[in-house]
Amino acid sequence: MGMRGEHGRWWNNPAVVEKLKLTDDQRKAMDAILQQHREKLIDLRASLEKAELAMEPMMREDQPNEAAAMSQIDKVAQARAELEKANARFLFALRAKLTPEQWKQVQEFRASHDGMGREGMRRNWERNGRRQGGDDRRMTPSPQPPSPGPQ
Repeated sequence: MGMRGEHGRWWNNPAVVEKLKLTDDQRKAMDAILQQHREKLIDLRASLEKAELAMEPMMREDQPNEAAAMSQIDKVAQARAELEKANARFLFALRAKLTPEQWKQVQEFRASHDGMGREGMRRNWERNGRRQGGDDRRMTPSPQPPSPGPQ
């Protein structure tokens, strides 16, 4: 499913709601969590992209300044780490709204379905517009719901 429709609000997909037996309160809470985290995630993603953008001309120079490039690499790494931590906080907050059984279903689905590992999530992330250009840099995963199965 990945980041489809409604800005990745997989918990509002009727098939997922039915499969996980999500309550209206859970779904409303997840919507609120997304709203709380969304601006921060957007800002952190932009900071990472700006840090990467600043590094590009440094790396293309005929005589690159190694010290400046290394300093910028540190900034890119720090921006990426901050984005990863914020994304983890968002996912932990979503997970906290699921019952242990619902979380178990999500885990079982991710373990048993091709494309739900980190690489599959990266492909979903790229395919759904999170990163343009299709490069191979490590991506922050999008939340992955259980599949509603064949319909």
